[in-house]
Amino acid sequence: MKKQILLLFLVGITLLSAKGQLSLEDVIHGGKTFYNYYPRALNVEFRGEASELVYQRNDSVFVQTIKSSQQSFLFDLNELNTILKEGKHATLKRMPSLKWKTANKVSFSTADGYYTVDLKNKQVVAFAGREQGGQNYDLSHGAERVAYTVGNDLYIRSGHETPVFVAGKEGDDVIFGHTVHRNEFGINKGTFWSNNDEALAFYREDNSMVSDYPLVNVAERVAKLENIKYPMAGMTSHQVKVGVYNLATQKIVYLKTGEPADRFFTNICWTPDDRYLLVAELNREQNHMQLKKYEAATGEFVSMLFEEKDDRWTEPQHPALFIPNKKGDFIWQSMKDGYNHLYVYSIDGQLKKQLTKGEWEVTKVLGFDRSARYIFIESTKEEALERHVYKVSLSSGKMTRVTTEKGVHKVKVSPDGRYAITTFSSLNVPSKTNLKDTQGRLIRTLQVVDNPYKTIETGKVELLKLKTKDGQFDLNARVVLPVDFDPAEKYPVIVYVYGGPHSQLVQNKWMGGARGWQLYMAQKGYIAFTLDNRGTANRGKAFAQAIHRQLGQLEVEDQMQGIAYLKSLPYVDAERIGVHGWSYGGFMTISMMTQHPEVFKTGVAGGPVIDWKYYEIMYGERYMDMPQENPEGYEKANLNSKVKNINGRLLVIHGAIDPVVVWQHSLTFVRECVKNRVQIDYFPYPRHEHNVLGKDRIHLMEKVSRYFDDFL
Repeated sequence: MKKQILLLFLVGITLLSAKGQLSLEDVIHGGKTFYNYYPRALNVEFRGEASELVYQRNDSVFVQTIKSSQQSFLFDLNELNTILKEGKHATLKRMPSLKWKTANKVSFSTADGYYTVDLKNKQVVAFAGREQGGQNYDLSHGAERVAYTVGNDLYIRSGHETPVFVAGKEGDDVIFGHTVHRNEFGINKGTFWSNNDEALAFYREDNSMVSDYPLVNVAERVAKLENIKYPMAGMTSHQVKVGVYNLATQKIVYLKTGEPADRFFTNICWTPDDRYLLVAELNREQNHMQLKKYEAATGEFVSMLFEEKDDRWTEPQHPALFIPNKKGDFIWQSMKDGYNHLYVYSIDGQLKKQLTKGEWEVTKVLGFDRSARYIFIESTKEEALERHVYKVSLSSGKMTRVTTEKGVHKVKVSPDGRYAITTFSSLNVPSKTNLKDTQGRLIRTLQVVDNPYKTIETGKVELLKLKTKDGQFDLNARVVLPVDFDPAEKYPVIVYVYGGPHSQLVQNKWMGGARGWQLYMAQKGYIAFTLDNRGTANRGKAFAQAIHRQLGQLEVEDQMQGIAYLKSLPYVDAERIGVHGWSYGGFMTISMMTQHPEVFKTGVAGGPVIDWKYYEIMYGERYMDMPQENPEGYEKANLNSKVKNINGRLLVIHGAIDPVVVWQHSLTFVRECVKNRVQIDYFPYPRHEHNVLGKDRIHLMEKVSRYFDDFL
């Protein structure tokens, strides 16, 4: 087996050691000292349309021209509070995180509400308060109107005017202005402003046909039933409409989308002239997408621009992005050639060109330059472990690399497209922020973050490339070796796994992307290992879609390639291998323990999917089809039928009001264990949802850590 595994790439970093030791409070979000060890990048933005940089430092804001290295004071918390006080708003104790809408307008959110402040005229120009339970704030393009929801209802507020009721009051089962389709398909908001701010498109979701799912509030004197709507795979889904509210007429029209009603309406976009809406409509089977155009004023269907089909699934994630001043030409992202790339279409749906191409993926579109000659993209062009930014010519497709240092780059491009703020990290660089021009030339370094662990003993981190069993794909992996590692000793291993779609845990970023808890366990003498198996993201369609209709099979096979590599190392104790994961990682943890009980001595599965027929339609049916269409796949992935295979110590943890992986999953698993006289350990977290967050997360990770200490 050792000879079959090809080690293509190995790079490591030995961190500076001292006598300090990490505690759980140091490394777990919610702990008092977590941020002492979190590499904090400089809070710097481009100031609106101006070629200036704006820095936020504590309670003051400074500005700096591109060509100057000198910063000048712009305003501070006292001045901001004076503006708020003049507008009869509550003052702030600290400077909020500011979003620059223009050179003189900033927006921010506080416990009291959502604000837009005009710094030049020293007034609040938009405010939506939280006193009535406001949520889902969506600022208009002109930054003077805010759409928001209160409960299931949708409102708009302009300046200090009384909020305008848009839609709602239809009962508990119908909601307006929220995200829909369980936040799948790239949906992260429920309202969409027209370009001229005179109309608002929004989602209406009707859940009346969806089964109630019971959650129980045990904090009440008598435990209280609190139902949610949860559409399980193979069952009836909710129905969605897209409405358009005209601010001038105060009338609503709904797009006439027709039948069937249980489609997915995704990636809503206004055309530049605000006459039409483009909607990417996906069938229930999720293998046929149609981009359709509707008349915004009447809701009438106009035309289908184009369609995409796939034998497994097609998954629109991004709306059409119109190219400024190009007579309706737009950018569309698609994986139809096997990798996520950019295509240019005309407003009538004609493909004009494929703009990017190759065995790599566009991972983010950052925008255009002012003249719309170029588009800026983040990509995996150099290596799937890294992210680099390119300037792409819209006419020729020529690509100019903006970022140069090896690693993962996060980039902000100036509105004119001439400059870029690039923040990157790599295995041995916590964070470095540069100002560059978009030809890739360095103007100046703005910040270098020192090693936050320099007074702490941490282990060596290595990045590896292994191979799938059939040799077809590389598998990226990460190893954290114990502190004071001695290759003559034998060490236990904890595999941290997720392994599900849209994830990537291993990258050439600070510490290889290792979580603080893994560094903590390495201090305690464990080897921490993570591998990205087939089904995870950013490696192309074939890599992602290999898992279709057979979840938990190829993913486990790939993870076992990692185990084989570990067993080949003389310093790994093959009798002491454990595994831990949450959600899909919980499913993977139990799958690995039941498929290979001879390998894993200990496991901790958090919020695990146990039986995919209990999971939601949008995610579950994409990867498994309906239970009635794929009974063999569902049965093979059903962990309830595998409890007799459990050999090692297993701890299952679940949030008792989990609305994502509902509690029924792990409870049915416990029931099967009882029926088969299989002993496992179990711990619920009352009043916690899918993740145990806040200060209670320290309790969670202490329990997980102790479990490995006790049994591994």
